[in-house]
Amino acid sequence: MRFESYETGSFFDEMFEPGPEPRPAARALVKLLDTMTDGELLRRQQSAERALLNMGITFNVYEDGAGTERIFPFDLVPRIVAAAEWNWIEQGLKQRTRALNLFIDDVYHGQKIIKDGVIPAEIVTTASSFRKECVDINPPGHVWCHISGTDLVRDRDGQIYVLEDNLRCPSGVSYVMENRVVMKRTFPKVFESSRIRPVDDYPGRLRDMLESIAPLGVESPRVVVLTPGVHNSAYFEHSFLAQQMGVELVEGRDLVVSDGFVWMGTTKGFERVDAIYRRIDDDFLDPKAFRADSMLGVPGLMDVYRAGKVALANAPGTGVADDKVVYAYVPEMVKYYLGEDIIIPNVPTFVCAREADRKHVLAHLPELVVKAANESGGYGMLVGPASTSDEQAEFARRIEANPRNYVAQPTLALSRVPTIVNGAFKGRHVDLRPYILYGRDIFVLPGGLTRVALKEGSLVVNSSQGGGSKDTWVVADDPRPGEGAAAATEVPRGAMSQRQS
Repeated sequence: MRFESYETGSFFDEMFEPGPEPRPAARALVKLLDTMTDGELLRRQQSAERALLNMGITFNVYEDGAGTERIFPFDLVPRIVAAAEWNWIEQGLKQRTRALNLFIDDVYHGQKIIKDGVIPAEIVTTASSFRKECVDINPPGHVWCHISGTDLVRDRDGQIYVLEDNLRCPSGVSYVMENRVVMKRTFPKVFESSRIRPVDDYPGRLRDMLESIAPLGVESPRVVVLTPGVHNSAYFEHSFLAQQMGVELVEGRDLVVSDGFVWMGTTKGFERVDAIYRRIDDDFLDPKAFRADSMLGVPGLMDVYRAGKVALANAPGTGVADDKVVYAYVPEMVKYYLGEDIIIPNVPTFVCAREADRKHVLAHLPELVVKAANESGGYGMLVGPASTSDEQAEFARRIEANPRNYVAQPTLALSRVPTIVNGAFKGRHVDLRPYILYGRDIFVLPGGLTRVALKEGSLVVNSSQGGGSKDTWVVADDPRPGEGAAAATEVPRGAMSQRQS
């Protein structure tokens, strides 16, 4: 048997019970993989990689000083999520999305959550992504974050946690769709026999959401995707989503503000733009409102937006809830705004702005993961167990100098999925980023992007740090009597052991 030598170790394995015995939702795939020779498996992996190369699935890495373009590594073995567990995840993400949007709207209006002492004022007002320019703005339906990507991790005991919220310009959904295309070509029989929920309707749902937030009275809203340009690390995704939605991909220089509206230059003259899916950070969006030296944005755009003559997704200012310190207060937000206990808990988090928390962090740096409030991509982070004494001393200095900018969390033993390494299956750590759309209602894309740390023992899954991706299969329903090969009977472990943080 192909998996006889596979070791789950002491980690939670997404495909196997300890033993290993395949989890019910994974039995059909394990059975297929067991019938394949090493040569056939290798050929299919290579075929998948060639397909992704031909599709141009790339990203740019700027930290090497050269802006190197790389192919996003892909592993053939998918992550499988049982139906019952996904239903629990979906409800938890919808709850969190509602609470975060209510928080953002409150922050830029009455700030009741601050006045009621739930979250300290200085935590919000000192967030680098808090935008005074957005005070009293009213996005359509008071929804600020229309597209989000929430990072989930599972610890050793099976508990699922929210690791962080990505509410500004979350990337990666194009990989979800392209990975699925490749997997359907690679394992067509599995998709024929299994009830795996589709992801290919995402562009249509994204366009529907963008059209739904356009100014009232516009019968056929014109939607565009606003990109910083070809040198942006996620430019492939910008162009891919525009093409899939059937809308124009534009740069700031293609748009102009005139007569109180936003216009796009075309071969037929100027045409009005009603909704903009902007993939430009707040600072560069409008040089009249934010950074005056920005060459990427549209002068006067914020005036049109404030007047309700154009919709922006996501709304400027959403980053205030993207701050890793503000993240620590999300369970309190859920209770405050919704009157509910949080469904998917946060990772227990120490806020260094609190004196007691800071003392604990400084005394336990070798055991903790320390994060800067607004860094991403695995940067600005200390992984205590893998750090040197010099690195710990440097982070202690940073924390003492600017405690507001740091949080710390226990080092989780992230769950693993079998991954092809030198022709054999080895366990590699993963996380999961589902994508959520919020317009008239909330839609959660089934599955999302499973990111995998390809380096042995590594817990850092970011592509810029050597990580790759896997397809994520959400089983559509529980097995019928006598089945079980491609569906799930497991009770969601996260739902059974919800620990509040």
